[in-house]
Amino acid sequence: MLRIVQVYPELLGTYGDGGNGFVLRERARRRGIDVELIRAGMDQLLPGGDIYLLGGGEDGPQRLAVVLLEEAGFSRRVAEGAMVFAVCAGLQMLGSRFSVQGDDEYVGLGLVDAVTTRASTRAVGDLVTTVEGTTMVGFENHGGETTIGASVEPFATVERGHGNDGRLDGFRAGRIWATYAHGPVLALNPWLADAVLAEALEMSELAPLPSVADQLYESRCRVLTRRAAD
Repeated sequence: MLRIVQVYPELLGTYGDGGNGFVLRERARRRGIDVELIRAGMDQLLPGGDIYLLGGGEDGPQRLAVVLLEEAGFSRRVAEGAMVFAVCAGLQMLGSRFSVQGDDEYVGLGLVDAVTTRASTRAVGDLVTTVEGTTMVGFENHGGETTIGASVEPFATVERGHGNDGRLDGFRAGRIWATYAHGPVLALNPWLADAVLAEALEMSELAPLPSVADQLYESRCRVLTRRAAD
């Protein structure tokens, strides 16, 4: 049984990132994989899982989520091998420190060597990046500037938009993957959803699953390429 846990959707569900869980569940089911999607609320014990999904959220909920995850032993679960896919606020929480509106600084979960400070302007709009030679499309809406340590691998390079700092987006640290892209990003990029599943299942790749999602992804890539040219 593959267990996918959507972490604190009432705190980290501001930008529709909960859709990532539905996408993973459906793409697993269509391949005959036994899968369960658990929406773990803040009033519940954090269940065991193979994939933990952290979404975007506002400043106050983001800080509360860090406290709750520390109390729930989240870091231990990651150390034991669980995969994490994080977006925006979820990304910032995984680092050692992050700043919110007003430049107040808070301690993060410390799972990745990354620090987020307040940017001079808010990044809002299309985000287009390259992940190991493949285009990833999404939408960003954040006021953070994230710096990753020298030993941390970026998740992607930015082609359009801001991401971490205008050059790089997110990070990849073992089985922790993080990006600033909303969308939900796994719905917009079916190839990435399959990559997350393959990583969690410890498979080199999954059998192809052609669907309308692929056509929509290709269409959006074409539109964004034309906009960039203009």
